[in-house]
Amino acid sequence: MTLVAPPRVGAHSASTPAPSSRRRRHRLRGSLVAWAFLAPALILFTLFKFVPMARAIGMSFHEVRPYLGDRWVGADNYREVVTNDAFLAAIGHTVVLAIGQTAGSIILGLILALLVEGQARSLWFVRTAVFLPTVAAMAVVAEVWRILYYPAPDGAINSVLGWVGVGPSQFLNSQDTSLWSVMAVGIWRGAPYDMMIFIAGLAGVDRALYEASAVDGASAWRRLWHVTLPSLRAVFAILFTLAAIRGMRVFTEIFLLTNGGPNGSTEVLMTLIYKLGLERNELGVAAAGSVVLLLSTVVLTIAVQSARARRAAR
Repeated sequence: MTLVAPPRVGAHSASTPAPSSRRRRHRLRGSLVAWAFLAPALILFTLFKFVPMARAIGMSFHEVRPYLGDRWVGADNYREVVTNDAFLAAIGHTVVLAIGQTAGSIILGLILALLVEGQARSLWFVRTAVFLPTVAAMAVVAEVWRILYYPAPDGAINSVLGWVGVGPSQFLNSQDTSLWSVMAVGIWRGAPYDMMIFIAGLAGVDRALYEASAVDGASAWRRLWHVTLPSLRAVFAILFTLAAIRGMRVFTEIFLLTNGGPNGSTEVLMTLIYKLGLERNELGVAAAGSVVLLLSTVVLTIAVQSARARRAAR
């Protein structure tokens, strides 16, 4: 009788794949599934984001002449952007709006978050009511504020100002107040969005720190300054980036409320690019302005993230 040696424990036949090979196949299959789900979004981004972006960069170095062929002009379009008085004024207005709306929406959003933060059931209604400006269509928001800004003495806001003895203002119709009036609309609409992010950040603050500081006799203001604000540093970095980008790319409020007027006092980079490209057919200069705006956004984002990384490394 022939004795057959039993197989060794743990031994694999030639037809059985090794565990490492199975793991590689499993990872490969998971990667393929993930890329399959990402493929539709990537295709849409490529067609409607990356391809137009590459086309705009190419156009910024040409004088775009439909039906006649584009003519290479090198950096002339960029020189036009950084030396033209209209562009410089639009860049200045954009920076002022970005700074004002960023600071205003973050401060107001923090105040609103502190007021409505809590576990009470009734707060859901208050939060929903406060958040409504963010979800409302900008066309509706602009029309409402146009009514509120009615420059006659019997206008909504002018009537309130009259109660405290302040004369009627022209708001959107005056070069001195139009930019600040548009800024107020941006702050009013952006603050509820910042408020919701602040509420999420406040939920992560250690309550034991509040209790310990209260036991030590710290006032509400000192607890806010020494406990709440340091705990929200990451939230501030995120909101600063988002709000600053939102302020730099402001377009809809200006277009609907003033269209850059009066006399260019509210003209920003986005509205000027729109007018140059679609109204005056200066597509090359408009593309150069778009690239400048894109680079400014990228530089701002990188600067904020670098500062945040350096602070975290300390």
